[in-house]
Amino acid sequence: MAVGLEGFLEEVMFEGEAKPASPGNPPSKMKKLQGAHQRKPITPDLLMTPSDQGDVDLDVDFAADRGNWTGKLDFLLSCIGYCVGLGNVWRFPYRAYTNGGGFTESSDMGPGEGSRPTCDLPPPTALLLHAGAFLVPYFLMLAICGIPLFFLELSLGQFSSLGPLAVWKISPLFKGAGAATLLIVGLVAIYYNAIIAYVLFYLFASLTSSLPWEHCGNWWNTDLCLEHRGSKDGNGALPLNLTSTVSPSEEYWSRYVLHIQGSRGIGSPGGIRWNLCLCLLLAWVIVFLCILKGVKSSGKVVYFTATFPYLILLMLLVRGVTLPGAWKGIQFYLTPQFHHLLSSKVWVEAALQIFYSLGVGFGGLLTFASYNTFHQNIYRDTFIVTLGNAITSILAGFAIFSVLGYMSQELGVPVDQVAKAGPGLAFVVYPQAMTMLPLSPFWSFLFFFMLLTLGLDSQFAFLETIVTAVTDEFPYYLRPKKAVFSGLICVAMYLMGLVLTTDGGMYWLVLLDDYSASFGLMVVVVTTCLAVTRVYGIQRFCRDVHMMLGFKPGLYFRACWLFLSPATLLALLVYSIVKYQPSEYGSYRFPAWAELLGILMGLLSCLMIPAGMLVAVLREEGSLWERLQQASRPAMDWGPSLEENRTGMYVATLAGSQSPKPLVVHMRKYGGVTSFENAAVQVDREIAEEEESMM
Repeated sequence: MAVGLEGFLEEVMFEGEAKPASPGNPPSKMKKLQGAHQRKPITPDLLMTPSDQGDVDLDVDFAADRGNWTGKLDFLLSCIGYCVGLGNVWRFPYRAYTNGGGFTESSDMGPGEGSRPTCDLPPPTALLLHAGAFLVPYFLMLAICGIPLFFLELSLGQFSSLGPLAVWKISPLFKGAGAATLLIVGLVAIYYNAIIAYVLFYLFASLTSSLPWEHCGNWWNTDLCLEHRGSKDGNGALPLNLTSTVSPSEEYWSRYVLHIQGSRGIGSPGGIRWNLCLCLLLAWVIVFLCILKGVKSSGKVVYFTATFPYLILLMLLVRGVTLPGAWKGIQFYLTPQFHHLLSSKVWVEAALQIFYSLGVGFGGLLTFASYNTFHQNIYRDTFIVTLGNAITSILAGFAIFSVLGYMSQELGVPVDQVAKAGPGLAFVVYPQAMTMLPLSPFWSFLFFFMLLTLGLDSQFAFLETIVTAVTDEFPYYLRPKKAVFSGLICVAMYLMGLVLTTDGGMYWLVLLDDYSASFGLMVVVVTTCLAVTRVYGIQRFCRDVHMMLGFKPGLYFRACWLFLSPATLLALLVYSIVKYQPSEYGSYRFPAWAELLGILMGLLSCLMIPAGMLVAVLREEGSLWERLQQASRPAMDWGPSLEENRTGMYVATLAGSQSPKPLVVHMRKYGGVTSFENAAVQVDREIAEEEESMM
């Protein structure tokens, strides 16, 4: 069955082209690079005229120590760890049940009991077949946006072996998109590690015989605190109105961990919570130690951090489905309401879940792929990671909602009254559910250890993206001191993140989460898509992929890159602007100046793109149109980083090349001094002639 499906996908997506490499049928045009990272790459002295070289030490081989993954599995596990993050656990299940999962409430309840979900359970196989209406737009958006954009970003990184900034040698006019990516990733990395600090706090708190959020009576509890033990009294009625009480886990989170009562709002954050401050320091120390040697070290750490969460998730799933009331929660999660498919909100939520869960546009995928060997089969890896990410999200929903169903039965309230998304699920609802289980500290420790490993994998990618991007821009100065530079980045981000450890730190975290990677990220991805397919050229890019993998992307990928993916993202962008809602945290409404700050934060990343265009145009000579043309063309040294991988037009950039077509031959053939640009123009002509002959 698997072989048949794989063959079907290959026929649809690469119709008329050579099929991708497989262990049993290696393509004749693909060379297998063994230890390619040890071979001598192209050095900058081959790409510069004597006047350009100046005082540069030409004995320094700036790319020799860039490094590669020590194994193909390092890259694959790093991508899985990067994509499978906290959102798979605390965001996807909630979105699934609020946008097509869940079921209609029973209308035959007594007047004093309110509406509750029915408990007539269909067979589990029927639930699996329905799988919730939300999965229809989810997998459709995965096919339209997720898989094509994922493959596009991996292809750019692997072909060029460059980070998010230097990769814009493909079209220097759009280098501002790379700068925007760095700004977005930097802001996200600051608050993402604060979330990891919260996880560490709960992890240490679980190392006790009794969980501290299990009972009331602590100094941080109020008179509203109520331990919900036993759901009903003798006559089956709820003991009191639960909406007027607060659970111990909620007060532990808000009054002890956050100490949010010590802040009057985002403008007066209050004092630093030193326990959180130390947890944040530990989080940054862990991240630094794991990326100390770049992908050489992080690529080994992910063997544990990317696989162990699945073991814990399986344990939580098995424990969850054996609890009383578990199927009640699973039914609430899965039973489809197909009328939701008529709502635009459901499709937007599905697209957003795909967009953010795969990490497209953050530069992490491009960075990881830049450390691959030139002929790594990223086509296969794309489907493994994207489909694996989707399956993990669905399984996480089973694990979460089975426990919520048990919790619902214990408290005697509907599932929708205990189900939450985001930090509310991870730090309030699920910890409360753990207190109802035997050996609660053990299960709590497992849950937060799973969150820790999920968060660290994503954080590795964020930091590696920043470090790689900057060191690729200044290789002579920073690459020999990459470990020191990584340490300085971690220290700077730790200091900037200290505001998140104050009494009002959660307000700043919400503001960063709402605006740092919102519409700005969509603009970056749309710009990348249009720059590669429209300016650089879809046919030229497909030829690059053919040079790298042995086949050209088929109609499916080209249609998505040219039309479907950017159109979908533009629709998402417009929808986000039209349906804009101010930030809030619980009952707190952010002041106008905070909203303005958040909007400016998002606009700044967008403005970097036209600013980069202006800089690129000013660096060229001639009329405005000539400057635009020159700035949009690939740089002289654009192409594969290793000489042995440069064929066709890319040989033109190698003055010292030993290939059959050195620079002089290309200059004679195409004329002019800027041989690469003339070669590129010639390639465009050949592509146009090829397309005309095919029509």
